[in-house]
Amino acid sequence: MANNKLLRMDNVGIVVESLDDAIVFFTEIGLKLEGRATIEGEWAGRVTGLGNQYVEIAMMVTPDGHSRLELSRFLSPAVISDHRTAPVNALGYLRCMFTVADIDELVSRLLKHGAQLVGEVVQYEDSYRLCYIRGAEGILVGLAEQLKR
Repeated sequence: MANNKLLRMDNVGIVVESLDDAIVFFTEIGLKLEGRATIEGEWAGRVTGLGNQYVEIAMMVTPDGHSRLELSRFLSPAVISDHRTAPVNALGYLRCMFTVADIDELVSRLLKHGAQLVGEVVQYEDSYRLCYIRGAEGILVGLAEQLKR
């Protein structure tokens, strides 16, 4: 058997219009800004298939250091489509889910920053309270609070 074991998932990429707004939103959830950079040139376009590109990125990391979001703002080439208002049952990337300590407190804070609750906070059996939030730029995230047994 070949030794081709998956080592880890490095990050999930989200393309945004405003890097600053997205950083504020994910910071409010509890991620930390790990760094910002500009990626440009033909070499990067060879990876993405977009040719010569100019992209600002911000890497956000969860408190445990294990999960990251790479936020990208494409300056060139221009963004070609917008899926920010796609409903929850749309095909393709849907959302990332974060486990939080106090879902009610976080939802309350996020709503004050302009986020919208997609449905409602619901309890799944005796294990989780869950909800979807649409935050900065319509980015859809799931929040889950594990209930104590």
